[in-house]
Amino acid sequence: MQTVAVVAVPPVKAFDLAMPETVLGAAMVGGEPGYRILVCTAVPGVLPAGLGGFDVVVSRGLAAIEEADIVIVPSTGSRADADAATLTALRGAVAAGKRVTSICSGAFVLAQAGLLSGRTATTHWALAGELAANHPDVAVRSDALFLEDGPITTAAGAAAGIDLCLHLIRTDYGATVANAAARTAVVTPVRPGGQAQFVDAPLPAEHGVTLADTRAWALRRLDTPLSLDDLAAHARTSVRTLTRRFHEETGLSPQKWLLHQRLQRARELLESTTLPMDQVARHSGLGSAESLRQHMVRHVGVPPSSYRASFTRAPAHPNSDGPQSPVTRHTITDTPAPAEGSGLVRDARSRSGRPIRSR
Repeated sequence: MQTVAVVAVPPVKAFDLAMPETVLGAAMVGGEPGYRILVCTAVPGVLPAGLGGFDVVVSRGLAAIEEADIVIVPSTGSRADADAATLTALRGAVAAGKRVTSICSGAFVLAQAGLLSGRTATTHWALAGELAANHPDVAVRSDALFLEDGPITTAAGAAAGIDLCLHLIRTDYGATVANAAARTAVVTPVRPGGQAQFVDAPLPAEHGVTLADTRAWALRRLDTPLSLDDLAAHARTSVRTLTRRFHEETGLSPQKWLLHQRLQRARELLESTTLPMDQVARHSGLGSAESLRQHMVRHVGVPPSSYRASFTRAPAHPNSDGPQSPVTRHTITDTPAPAEGSGLVRDARSRSGRPIRSR
């Protein structure tokens, strides 16, 4: 079980403090919770709420950070004057090798602590200019849901915080557990961090329709070749319109969206079955075992065999017709590399300190 410290930096909103527990609390591994959540603050007691909210009570102090494996700083109104004790505790967390993350304006707290200096970070697009102006030593990007740079991960708005929590689950326990947690929390399964934060142009309103049905149709056919013409025909639109609307709704081109979904399917099959690699490739629409290997190495950072060894929850006997039961968790040591162009920035070392990818 991973311990997570959610650090309240007042003024705060109850939703922002509760969201990590809601998503991470849905992660179950072998029937047991994958995370223990501790909400803490510098001065325990009643904390003032953000504008239009209500006060919340936090009973734990910053000592909870010492127990944590992961530290999350959610949205806060303290964009320039976070208390010194919190900043010191966050510096100590990074020095101790803990993973430290922020959601929305929580990035300002990390920046005040000096933890984003020389790093690439994101925040809510409406605050990106302020963060860049106040902290010129930070490379601020406003066009990503979340960014990972070494031990520091920053996410955009509250909804992107959900994506960040699902990303943490997938990193710790694999795609199967992350997708199950998403279903339990009734949220969208893991989206790539480089997906755009917001829709640049409004969707056409004349017919009040989206491409959701076409995406659902494609998900049922990932094991078959799907061209832009196939998708456009199902959506009853031109390829040009399909491509534009696909990007507006998902932040990705149709081809990149399909590849992301196929990699997700492959990861689930590697975790939950003992299918040979060529069958995993075929069922996920990635073609051959060699194509599967190339895509996994390029976009995940490890070959399929290593990924399966780290995250497998398949039954011990490949010919068993019985239900698949979880096995003891295996912790992956090499942090998966990001998809090309995903907007994720990672240190070229695993958590164990070994190099995993040249830059």
